Amino acid sequence: MLNISSNKINDEEMIFSLDIGTRTVIGIVAVYENNKLNILASEILEHESRSMYDGQIHDIAQVTETAKKVKERLENKIGKKLDKVSIAAAGRALETCMVHMERKIDYSQTISKRLIESLEMEAIQKAQKELEEKHNKGNTQYYCVGYSVVNYYLEDNIIENLEGHRGNKISADVLSTFLPHTVVDSLYTVMSRVGLEVINLTLEPIAAINVAIKKSLRLLNLALVDIGAGTSDIAITKDGTIIAYAMASVAGDEITEKIAKTFLLDYDVAEKLKISLGTVENHKFHDVVGIEHNLTSKEILERIEHTIKDLAEEISNKILRYNEKAPSVIFLIGGGSQIPNLTKYIAEYLEMPEARVVVRDASIVEDVKGLPKELTGPNAITPLGIAKTAIDNKYKDFLEVIVNGQKVKLFNSKQIKVSNALVLVGFNPRNLIPKRGEDFVYYINGEEKRLKGEIGEPAHIYINDKKANLEYRLLNGDVIKIEESTAGSKPQNPMLYDCIGNQRAVIFNKNEIRLLEYIKVNGKIVNNNIQVNEKDQIEIKEIKTLKRFFEIQGLDMNDYKIFVNDKEIDKKGHVLNTGDIIITEKTLTNEQINKNKSINSKQKSTVHKANINVIKLNINNEQKIIEHNKDKFVFVDIFNYVDFNLSKPKGIIVLKVNGIKAQFTQELKNGDNIEIYWDKRDSNQ
Repeated sequence: MLNISSNKINDEEMIFSLDIGTRTVIGIVAVYENNKLNILASEILEHESRSMYDGQIHDIAQVTETAKKVKERLENKIGKKLDKVSIAAAGRALETCMVHMERKIDYSQTISKRLIESLEMEAIQKAQKELEEKHNKGNTQYYCVGYSVVNYYLEDNIIENLEGHRGNKISADVLSTFLPHTVVDSLYTVMSRVGLEVINLTLEPIAAINVAIKKSLRLLNLALVDIGAGTSDIAITKDGTIIAYAMASVAGDEITEKIAKTFLLDYDVAEKLKISLGTVENHKFHDVVGIEHNLTSKEILERIEHTIKDLAEEISNKILRYNEKAPSVIFLIGGGSQIPNLTKYIAEYLEMPEARVVVRDASIVEDVKGLPKELTGPNAITPLGIAKTAIDNKYKDFLEVIVNGQKVKLFNSKQIKVSNALVLVGFNPRNLIPKRGEDFVYYINGEEKRLKGEIGEPAHIYINDKKANLEYRLLNGDVIKIEESTAGSKPQNPMLYDCIGNQRAVIFNKNEIRLLEYIKVNGKIVNNNIQVNEKDQIEIKEIKTLKRFFEIQGLDMNDYKIFVNDKEIDKKGHVLNTGDIIITEKTLTNEQINKNKSINSKQKSTVHKANINVIKLNINNEQKIIEHNKDKFVFVDIFNYVDFNLSKPKGIIVLKVNGIKAQFTQELKNGDNIEIYWDKRDSNQ
């Protein structure tokens, strides 16, 4: 028994770790000095009865008694009281779930990191819900202790990174690992009864991989399988990280039970026989009725071969499920890894060279001093891993934070982010992403048109009243406040001309005129720029030809020379194009020419006559000289000198003098600009 003076041990540097397994409890007391784990004392003790099944505590009192004995024996060895401990939850407690999560998104917005994180959070919550429904334990709380994204998808096509892209749909395959709170409760209960304060809690596969596979090796696709008595815990690495944790619910106990049933042995006798199969060639034992058996290891293994193959198949299937193929190398640890022929059967099932399925013992653990003989086998990897993990995570088994006023405990299996806390409190990830307001819908010629709603505000995250994000690393006692995202506003009722947009237009005698024959709203002709209501049906008819254009203007094409884009054109069937420039020149018939000559001759012969007045006017962009014998020439007199038919209305008549609405009795003066035309579109003129 090692007896070390208590004054040589610094309480803060000393590590006490307990590995509470299905068959045994292993305790280690060590200190970390000069970058090495120095083992001061160790103790291994089997449970007196089967108080644990498949890594789960069933008899708390019995497990407490075994753990208490280990603690007391270690205290005697080091001559010092132990009151703090580091432990690990069994891989059996892990629940792993793969889910596919889809979300429709706004094509006009680029995919942000927050949107991707929100999708991942929703996938974790979906996995948690599926677990609860699967086990019919709706009131069981699960902690997400890790997840990895297997694939991202954009429009159902695999893509390496979604950020910065655009699309209508994104999705992801997410593999999440959970730990039920009940497992933690039973471990804490045992430790409390033993008189120990838990200062660090990890997971057995995490502890094992931390010492069995160096981080530099995790670039390779490796699988670590910890085969205990009740379960086989699996951790898989690839591309520098641990991509999955899994658990096969078969292990060494299946072999023990098969031996007991095959040879009619007491369970404890069968367990001892199993352990000796790899080290002793001949075995003599008595069954429960007293019959003596003399068998070689080969003969016994032949009788239980099927069970060993079943164990190998179950482990292999779990690896394939989470790795999708055989890994490059498989490392076996734990007491069950020493079962003869197991490595061969796993290699055969996965179609791997047997040399790549390897049993590893404690000799692979680096930077450890004072390792006792009883801790040199494969069963020592996990307890050493618990001790080494505790060095980095002392007093950090759980973090307690407050999320929007709610206290939350987070399992500290890794660096905890805000997103982890939000998953645990059931925060809806969609409330992180701003929502677009309701669209304004209207119709043009039967086709649905939409004015997009405004984008709302994204969620705001505050840690201890300072702005943060989902990636923020939480510390114990942090206060998290989430202000949910908002929806944007619906667009205001638009104006009619904004809805129909920039319609085709031409320049006619220096004025821009849209090529619209009419605009109808809900079946009624509209001539001004009204406000459009939701679901209004707008109908527009365009002017296609020059002939129809002149008809709408109330003009006879035969009275003009017509130039389109500086070229005189044929007046029949010319199709108008947007942006055309149309210029007209008034033409006269031979009869009008002769009549004008006669009038001019008479005017010359009577020029001497009194009471003849002359006024020069610009009428519809044409210079006109009018002779009259009135004292004053008023607006209505114009119609005696211009060709404008008032008897057949073709819209609303527009009358202007120098750009201002005219009065019929308004006196005209030399040089006045006169406008007279029909307008079907604007009744306010």
